[in-house]
Amino acid sequence: MQSSKKPRCEASRHCLGVGQPERFRRCKGRVAHAHIRGGRRAKSRFMVCIMSGARSKLALFLCGCYVVALGAHTGEESVAEHHEAEYYVAAVYEHPSILSPNPLALISRQEALALMNQNLDIYEQQVMTAAQKGVQIIVFPEDGIHGFNFTRTSIYPFLDFMPSPQVVGWNPCLEPRRFNDTEVLQRLSCMAIKGDMFLVANLGTKQPCHSSDPGCPNDGRYQFNTNVVFSNKGTLVDRYRKHNLYFEAAFDVPLNVDHITFDTPFAGRFGIFTCFDILFFDPAVRLLRDYKVKHVVYPTAWMNQLPLLAAIEIQKAFAVAFGINVLAANVHHPVLGMTGSGIHTPLESFWYHDMENPESHLIIAQVAKNPVGLIGAENATGETDPSHSKFLKILSGDPYCEKDAQEVHCDEATKWNMNAPPTFHSEMMYDNFTLVPVWGKEGYLHVCSNGLCCYLLYERPTLSEELYALGVFDGLHTVHGTYYIQVCALVRCGGLGFGTCGQEITEATGIFEFHLWGNFSTSYIFPLFLTSGMTLEVPDQLGWEKDHYFLRKSGLSSGLVTAALYGRLYERD
Repeated sequence: MQSSKKPRCEASRHCLGVGQPERFRRCKGRVAHAHIRGGRRAKSRFMVCIMSGARSKLALFLCGCYVVALGAHTGEESVAEHHEAEYYVAAVYEHPSILSPNPLALISRQEALALMNQNLDIYEQQVMTAAQKGVQIIVFPEDGIHGFNFTRTSIYPFLDFMPSPQVVGWNPCLEPRRFNDTEVLQRLSCMAIKGDMFLVANLGTKQPCHSSDPGCPNDGRYQFNTNVVFSNKGTLVDRYRKHNLYFEAAFDVPLNVDHITFDTPFAGRFGIFTCFDILFFDPAVRLLRDYKVKHVVYPTAWMNQLPLLAAIEIQKAFAVAFGINVLAANVHHPVLGMTGSGIHTPLESFWYHDMENPESHLIIAQVAKNPVGLIGAENATGETDPSHSKFLKILSGDPYCEKDAQEVHCDEATKWNMNAPPTFHSEMMYDNFTLVPVWGKEGYLHVCSNGLCCYLLYERPTLSEELYALGVFDGLHTVHGTYYIQVCALVRCGGLGFGTCGQEITEATGIFEFHLWGNFSTSYIFPLFLTSGMTLEVPDQLGWEKDHYFLRKSGLSSGLVTAALYGRLYERD
């Protein structure tokens, strides 16, 4: 896997980055203040903050430090003092968890607690840093406290007993002796009180069961990958047990899917799920469809896979597709390809991605209580630019937009080259994509597979010495999970040969203005959009037009790596 040469922290309103030194096959400080003045993008080898979705550009960097982008007010002020009526202040922490040197070994509860307390000590430091900035909710990553790669037996000393919050009202910090084996829950509860904030964390939990229970495992207990939510008073508000496990032999799948929401006094209703869940209907999509959720907290231990499923890429796509805010915290183990956390709104993102450095990162951002989505085709107003007019004419089959084997004519003054490039196949994300090369400074292309046809209308101000391709896949993905996808993807290839299309790359120089669309047979379509250096981009427009779903973009900030429409047909899984 190639890595990004620069870590990224995307900032659009207020972004705070705080660094602190410190899975194998799983889905699993110092503070520098800066004013946003606009102008140019500044870089350091540690952190880059970028303004995207806003007019301002970037800020100040101090060598060896992390960035605080606090808009037009001083760094000494609390972010929470501004726009209290429309915004809340959230934090996510990317944590380089201290791991068991031998996760297969059988150890005592006290030895397990000693290791977990090292991670919890770091969590507490981050909570106190966040409290100084007025944070109202903080999210920690999946597997951040206990680690990963355990067996069912070896993880047992790391598990806390978990009573059902729907049945038992409990404040672990104030009632520490009520239940045995709840030391981790007690520490998290006390952190929430100390920081005066809602706190979301992930841990392993156990629940005894009786042999009369037909689902009860042979060892007499359920073991769950569990997210917990504490109020700022330390009360255990709720818990979510992960449903879509990713090669996690230590844990059980709950007999029933948890659809968990919790209400806050500062932003209303939040939903919660974990890591691999984001690719499936239950609980993620049903939670948003049926429970009026505008905000999602998302602990994850995600191993990046480009070009379509990098952590920040899918986090952002989910926020855009559903018009919600996503607070995503990942673990930080670059050697395992695990990095990428962010606070994402439909229009703005505040993210961190670093495949080179071992440091942790705390992101703090001011987040709209009522997220505003992108303008869809049905809501677009104003004058239509020539490129969009051409797109609409192509879709409508306008007689003034004639297509033949060589070119497309949409009016007398415009001619688009269409040299019928060759179709080829290449593996992308373990799937056999059908592709066509994207040649020339402008053009109109299409490529089909099964029932899905993908189309690209593009212009390039200058040509780069890179190969790009338009690819399509319509079928069942069967590696590292089984799920049905429809994908239209414009990608930069790894080299100049067709066989390099679909390889993992992070740098590019090719600039495009384009429309990408397809005749999808699902309404669940996620816009994946990355430019050079693991930079997130926001489409100019998304929506349906004449039974085709399209993405439109001009004015890229850097070279295009991936622009894709990633459709999920959950009913075909």
